[in-house]
Amino acid sequence: MRQVLRKLAEDRASMLGLALILIVLLAAILAPFLSTHPGDVAEFHTEIRLSPPNADNWLGTDRMGSDIYSRLLFGARITLTIAVVAILVAVLIGVPIGLIAGYYEGLGSDILMRGSDVFLAVPQIVLAIAIAQTLGPSIENVILALSATYWPFWARLVYAETRSCKNETFVEAAIALGCSPWRVMVLHILPFISSSIIVRTTIGMGGTILTAATLGFLGLGPPPPTPEWGRTIAESREFLPMAWWYAAFPGLAIFIVVMGFNLLGDGLRDVLDPRLRRASSGK
Repeated sequence: MRQVLRKLAEDRASMLGLALILIVLLAAILAPFLSTHPGDVAEFHTEIRLSPPNADNWLGTDRMGSDIYSRLLFGARITLTIAVVAILVAVLIGVPIGLIAGYYEGLGSDILMRGSDVFLAVPQIVLAIAIAQTLGPSIENVILALSATYWPFWARLVYAETRSCKNETFVEAAIALGCSPWRVMVLHILPFISSSIIVRTTIGMGGTILTAATLGFLGLGPPPPTPEWGRTIAESREFLPMAWWYAAFPGLAIFIVVMGFNLLGDGLRDVLDPRLRRASSGK
């Protein structure tokens, strides 16, 4: 673990991504203390609507006169909650399916993988829009839509990794010692492929946040006056380019958090993937 952390610390891009994620995470946790107008996030102040950035409203105000800086802080809570819960549900569904389908052979394995292929055959964003539109706009429905579209990626990844390591010596030794299939899968195969799952999860966080913002932009996310970043950008369209700050700062927030997870995921992939380490050491 110390070697992994040392290699990760030597990668400046990974450290930049980790720093960006920590900044956004701390901003979400400390939103009530960092916000300059914590009580005005969902209130109307028509006398100062669409005000440019100033000393009182650091990032300007929106069409309701609410402080955009404060709405971004509280919106970070919603965005991170959606991403974390959606990814967690997708992992809890996809990983067991991939393990079972990869370890066993036969009709059951084929049915599980063909089921994941059905979801993968439809473009992810199209399927998420269809599910969210059917269920209606809410945080819970966005999480459900994202989870339903993301679990096949983990199922396919774990399936391929399980099939590749099922004939490894340590797995055959565990079977020879009388370990049950569930013990082999959970205590031997799963730890061996955990690095791939961690990397895919980290990178998937960025894509989930971007997809959630897209659903909010299309009006399929949390309903107003929820300070969701994608919906904020959608509301700003009719005031562009005059009120440029209305769309610029929420867009910048999405860019920062997505880039942070992608940079950290790339660094973890280089450090945790043994094949990449062998390739780099052989150059």
